[in-house]
Amino acid sequence: MRVGIMGGTFDPIHTGHLIAAERARVGAGLDEVWLMPANRPPHKPNVPKATTQQRWEMVCLAAESNPFFRPLDIEITKGGVSYSIDTIELLCQEYPDTEFSYIIGADMVQYLPQWHRIDDIVRHIRFIGLARPGYDLDMAHMPVNIRESVSIFPMPLVEVSSTMIREERRERGSVRYLVSDAVYAYMEVNRLYES
Repeated sequence: MRVGIMGGTFDPIHTGHLIAAERARVGAGLDEVWLMPANRPPHKPNVPKATTQQRWEMVCLAAESNPFFRPLDIEITKGGVSYSIDTIELLCQEYPDTEFSYIIGADMVQYLPQWHRIDDIVRHIRFIGLARPGYDLDMAHMPVNIRESVSIFPMPLVEVSSTMIREERRERGSVRYLVSDAVYAYMEVNRLYES
């Protein structure tokens, strides 16, 4: 089985995440995409605005709309800071017959050489980089082992972010259609991100 892993804070998960997951699934011929909320991402100093449980529940709701999406709570259950290598080693132990790929934005591809234990990571998995229109990615300067582990696929320009959604909610703006209907209803009921 070929599985794409999409990790993130998902505070909240939005349509941009879902479009990216679907683009990666179709482009790379994946059987499934597993949506994996981070417990505490190492590169984001601010704590998420929603609780871990709320972020998990929103990911579950968002995944319901696509039979090829599956929520995975491995990083939440593990606790602590979520390092990719720890998660990958756990996944490879638990699912030895599965071929994993990490789904990331093309803008993140250039930072792969700085990832914690990247040489170990690329021994286990590949990367799917999603490039937005007009984004010029030059991988010539990257170490060969990293460069050879990355496949690039096109991604439409989707100008939506979790930060924008939180700001809209705080200012009492509408975020309908920026998130799935189920996630929107959840945020309304739980009054998430309101001032």
